[in-house]
Amino acid sequence: MSLKYERRSRSRGETKRVLVVDDEADIRELLDFTLARMGLQADCVGTLAEARRMLASQRYQLCLTDMRLPDGDGLELVRLIADAVADLPVAVITAHGSAENAVSALKAGAFDYIAKPVSLDQLRGMVKSALELPNSGATGDMGGGSALLGESAAIEQVRDLIDRVARSQAPVHITGESGSGKELAARLIHTLGARRDKAFVPVNCGAIPENLMESEFFGYRKGAFTGASDDREGFFQVADRGTLFLDEVAELPLTMQVKLLRAIQEKRVRRVGATGEESVDVRVICATHQDLKLLVERGRFRQDLFYRLNVIELRMPALRECRDDIPMLARHILDRLARAADLIPPPLTAAAVETLQGYPFPGNVRELENVLERSLAMMAGDRIDAADLNLAPPQAAGVATAAAGGSLQDHLDQVERQAILEALRQSNDNRTAAARLLGVTFRSLRYRMARLGMNE
Repeated sequence: MSLKYERRSRSRGETKRVLVVDDEADIRELLDFTLARMGLQADCVGTLAEARRMLASQRYQLCLTDMRLPDGDGLELVRLIADAVADLPVAVITAHGSAENAVSALKAGAFDYIAKPVSLDQLRGMVKSALELPNSGATGDMGGGSALLGESAAIEQVRDLIDRVARSQAPVHITGESGSGKELAARLIHTLGARRDKAFVPVNCGAIPENLMESEFFGYRKGAFTGASDDREGFFQVADRGTLFLDEVAELPLTMQVKLLRAIQEKRVRRVGATGEESVDVRVICATHQDLKLLVERGRFRQDLFYRLNVIELRMPALRECRDDIPMLARHILDRLARAADLIPPPLTAAAVETLQGYPFPGNVRELENVLERSLAMMAGDRIDAADLNLAPPQAAGVATAAAGGSLQDHLDQVERQAILEALRQSNDNRTAAARLLGVTFRSLRYRMARLGMNE
C-alpha cells in the first residue's frame, strides 16, 4: 500500500492529534488517558496495517509506536513516516534496556524514544517537545552572524542534514578539521530544534582538569569536598531540557567516559556528595577533529560510548573543499571585523581573492578570519591586496620536503612544526594563546610539541 500524505496547516483552535501504535491494550489505554489530560486527541491502534490506514486518512502532529508489532516492526513505521511525511515526528517505545533498538530507531529517523515501563513525566516532556518543533529550512537565515554561509555543494549538503537532524533528539557527532565550524553547526541544530528556547551549554572537554570533571559535569552538594561551600549544578543540570555540546570529546579520560555513558543512557545523574540521582533531559551533541574510530581501536575511547554518541554523524567540510565560497565568506568576515573596529569595510582586490582561493587554509574558517583581521590592521592603502594577506605560497613546504626526499610522515611533521612555530610567534610564545589560534586544546598542543621534540 503506497502512502501519500500531505501535511496541511492546522486551523486555529484545532485539536492536535496523536497516533498511538501498540499491541498491548493497557499501554494504549495509559497513553490515551495521558494524552487526553494534555488536551490531545489520540487514535490508538494495535497493528502496523491499521497505522498505515490511519496515516493515509488523517492528519497527525505526532506518532508514538511500539517497536514490536504483531504484523511487523516499529522501525518499518519509522522509515515509512520519514519517507512519506518528513515533518511528522515519530517516537518509539522500546523494551527496558534495549539500547540497540533505540539507536536503530533514531538512525531510521525517529524523533526520540522512551523505554518501558513508561515514565509519564518523560512521556509528557517528550510529547511537548515534539509538538513544539519549528518549521524546517531556516539554516540560511539565522541572523546575528550565526548563519551557515556558502553556496557550494558541500555546504548545501550540510545545511540539508542540519535541517533534518534538528527535528530529532538523537545524539549527533560532528566531525571536521579544526576551525571548520563544528560549534556553529551544533548551535544551528539546537536553534532549529524543539529545545531552541532552552539552554545551549558548550563544554571544552580538553580544558577541564581530570580531578574536577565529575563535579563540573554532574554538580556537587555542599560539603562534598574542601571548598564546596554551596550546592552547585553541573553541565547536565544547566542543560536540562536543552542541548549539551561536548567539544573535543576525544579528550575525555576513560574514567569519565564510563560516567558520561551512564548519564546519557539512564538520563539520570548523581551529584558529587549526593546519595540519590536526579533526572535530566539533555540532548548531547559532540565534536572532535580526531578520528574516534581509530581511538576506539587503540583503546583510548570506549566503543559503547562511541556508538551512543555517533548515532548521527555530520561532517563539516574543510574550507579548501568550498573554494568558491571563500569570496563571500571573506567579505562577510571583513564587514563584521570592520564594524567592530568602527571602520569602513575595505574591498578585496582581484589578486587578493585569487590568493585566498589558492591557499589551502589548514586552519579553515578560523584561519581565514585571523588572516583578514591581520590584513585589516596592517593594510597600506584603502583596500586589501594580495601582499597585505602575507600568505606563504601554498606549495612551498611540500616542494622543500619532496626535494629532500622525505617520507609522507616527515612532510606532515614539518607542516605541523611550522604551524606551531607560527602560532607561538603570533602569540609571543604564550602556549595557551597558541593552542587557541591552532584550534586545539592546550593538552593537545603540549603532546604535539613533545612528539616533535619542540619542548625545552
